[in-house]
Amino acid sequence: MQKNILFLLGIFLVLETYVYQAFKTVYTNQNARFVYWIPTILIYTFLIYSVVTFNRASHKYLNFQIVFSVILIFVLPKILVAIFLLIEDIVRLLNFGYNYIATENHNYPSRRKFISLVGLGSGAILAGIVLDGIIFGKYRHRARVVRLKLKNLPESFKGYKIVQISDVHSGSFQNPKHLQHAIDLINEQNADLILFTGDMVNNYADEFIPFIDLFSQIKGKDGKFAVLGNHDYGEYGVWKNIDEQKNNIPKLIENERRAGFEMLRNEHRIIERDGEKLYILGVENWGIPPFPQFGDLDKASENVPVEACKILMSHDPSHFDAVVKNHPKNIQLTLSGHTHGMQFGIDLKNFKWSPVKYKYPKWADLYQSGDKYLYVNRGFGVIGYPGRVGVLPEITVFELS
Repeated sequence: MQKNILFLLGIFLVLETYVYQAFKTVYTNQNARFVYWIPTILIYTFLIYSVVTFNRASHKYLNFQIVFSVILIFVLPKILVAIFLLIEDIVRLLNFGYNYIATENHNYPSRRKFISLVGLGSGAILAGIVLDGIIFGKYRHRARVVRLKLKNLPESFKGYKIVQISDVHSGSFQNPKHLQHAIDLINEQNADLILFTGDMVNNYADEFIPFIDLFSQIKGKDGKFAVLGNHDYGEYGVWKNIDEQKNNIPKLIENERRAGFEMLRNEHRIIERDGEKLYILGVENWGIPPFPQFGDLDKASENVPVEACKILMSHDPSHFDAVVKNHPKNIQLTLSGHTHGMQFGIDLKNFKWSPVKYKYPKWADLYQSGDKYLYVNRGFGVIGYPGRVGVLPEITVFELS
């Protein structure tokens, strides 16, 4: 542990010394070293103290979020500045080599103030964007309307409205009241059915307790169903013993029941209208290892007619290509979450990009394979980085036809 910390400190010292060159070029005052190094030393002291005293068993994530935020706001932009300086230094070196050989000028070119200004300015903009994502971005929930024509949808369900939410990660929020606007936005959709596709907590069932009253306000005419996500199993937490961990899921299911959600664990429910049926299937988490594979679609679809219209809740979108789309029960629509769109990227109408696409090719929005659909929700909450940049938190509204 100590060796790792010392190694990282060495890397950060090189980075800070390098970036200081740009700062010194722009800020020529003789007090430049104090203006730069005093806050830098204080911030690194805080980071070292936080890492050394970090308690993985804690059910509160505020300290972790603060540390992560400081790194992203303070360290990440300096890496961007260093990239600008490195490019300039390569050009300076090549220029020096050429002048040394081809001319009588053997002086090494000085650093240009303009490049330093551009580098520092870019770093400051990046820091501002990251900070905005933490303070405001994670609360910019938006409702996305998706109109879908499903094969074999009964006539009685044409115009049926379903709201999907996913990846709440309630432990990442400090005050439930700050999410009231999102709950109101859900209810404004006047949904027939509410489907939650997993990760209500980060690790521990009690994270959701302060949010029970808030989420109990969500209304669905035909009910509210949920499935478990990889974080809901508590496998990333620290437990006193195996029994404590095993009791976590029953506690979470009870907490979600108190909020009005019925948990589907490799099972299905039937929604009836005028004698016609819509089948809602829910499986436990099924992901590519190391994520758990508890999902059993055969069990969830047992006794469900092949020709019936079915909607599946499966937390991890990997399940679709690996199992669902070729399953003999012919699942018309699969709803997933899990990726969060990495909470960072470009999410425009005609262009979408996030680093998470290299791990999950199907990472956000609607995908089609034949007459089967997969929709990947961008997530309601946050995990790790306590903010969102570019990829906003999502409430999906499906209108079936």
